[in-house]
Amino acid sequence: MSALEPIPFQPEGPQPLMREIPCGQPFPVDALGPLKAVVEAVQDISQAPFAIAAQSALSVASLAVQGFADVETLGGDAPCSLFCLTIAESGERKSTCDRLMIGGLREYERTRGIEHLKAYSEWEKVHKIWAEKRKRLITEAAGSKADKASTAEIELLDMGPEPKEPLYPNVTAMEPTFEGLLKLYQVGRPSLGLFSDEAGGFIGGHAMNSDNRLKTMAGLSRLWNGEAIDRTRAGDGATIFRGRRLAANLMVQPVAARPLLSDPEASGQGFLARFLISEPQSHIGLRLRRGFNDGSKEIISRFSDRLQQILNSPMPTSENPQELAPIHLPLSGPAKELLWRYHEYVEKRQGTGQEFEQIRAYASKATEQAARIAAVLTLWENLNAPEISALVMGHGITLSQYYLSEAKRLADAGAISAETDKAEVLRKWILESWPHDEIIPSDVVQYGPNQLRESPTAKAALTILQKHGWLVRLPQGAVVQGKARKEAYRIVRAQHEV
Repeated sequence: MSALEPIPFQPEGPQPLMREIPCGQPFPVDALGPLKAVVEAVQDISQAPFAIAAQSALSVASLAVQGFADVETLGGDAPCSLFCLTIAESGERKSTCDRLMIGGLREYERTRGIEHLKAYSEWEKVHKIWAEKRKRLITEAAGSKADKASTAEIELLDMGPEPKEPLYPNVTAMEPTFEGLLKLYQVGRPSLGLFSDEAGGFIGGHAMNSDNRLKTMAGLSRLWNGEAIDRTRAGDGATIFRGRRLAANLMVQPVAARPLLSDPEASGQGFLARFLISEPQSHIGLRLRRGFNDGSKEIISRFSDRLQQILNSPMPTSENPQELAPIHLPLSGPAKELLWRYHEYVEKRQGTGQEFEQIRAYASKATEQAARIAAVLTLWENLNAPEISALVMGHGITLSQYYLSEAKRLADAGAISAETDKAEVLRKWILESWPHDEIIPSDVVQYGPNQLRESPTAKAALTILQKHGWLVRLPQGAVVQGKARKEAYRIVRAQHEV
């Protein structure tokens, strides 16, 4: 070939739609300390990934202990509240893990619910008597002579405050609006949990729609920080919620999580960085073991007993029983030294071109997350612990490092558009499950993955695959499956095919 002859076109073959997200690190189960046994027991029964069971255990333990103490960090005290976000497909047994781990909490809510019905019935009677008496005395006092205090006025002053309605017994909420959550704080416990094993309803619901998203994220972030919430409404007046705590455990499918992970508002406000996020490798297709260890149920039972014991313990409050006054949980000297070293490690890697540059929001909170986790582990074992030991701080740092590695791994996944994500699902299905060399849109609608079984969605995904070289559009009228087709594609299964 002479230098003047044109170079023949060499097709490059199909191009990847997205960079392959590597598998995450194994969950550091040994770092769970007093929660290790129950996580292993739940995993033994469910055969779900360890991370799913661990997320449930950490969030439940956080909910139980967060009202008792604030932990010393390098920047001042912080709540012991943990926000957990678990990303896993349907069928990964998220609900099973959550049900096994939260059984003691549900029993506590059931028992307190029965007690609340009785207390509310008694309160209704007392309150009605009080209200009727007050109404009568006001009427009598209004009719008395202005220059002489009446017996009714004296009795009115001696009546005392209005009988308080018994507190609502629920400990968790599943899909509240932020106003609904504040209402629950107003009538119920000062320590609550936002828990859902199908959190797509919360992420895609009213609380997180375009009108409410910023307000919800800002409010939840303030609760994670332990800050007071100022609520002013025309009809209700002004209310300040101080001394409230919130733990969270949101379990969500990838299709619902991706838009949240890629939301610039959620990232820019630091909302997502407050979550301990994990997307463990799937166990679907691998859960072939029959039965489980005899002792697993007993371990879970002991965990439930400990959970109810803590929930039944009185939390420290101010004069207002709905305003927590957590004690100060200090770090031991060696624990603080470990935390400083971890801070230095993470800080250096946030610089330009460094490992954590793209996840600075997560990295900047990693030290505090380590202290929070260590506090939860400490208080779960002993509500009266005088300090956090170096051993438990080491556990907190190990777990914080795991979540930081998950944040880094999933950073790219958050940038994937929903359309590209669906096209990637279709690409894998075609290459792994579709036996023919050609495909038409109705094949995808009839036989393809569930999220692609609508014609516009299927055609959009096919178009993306065509643009990236995984499909070749056949001429209109090409015969496929014995019929002339208006739209049909040939599948490119190897790099050398064109």
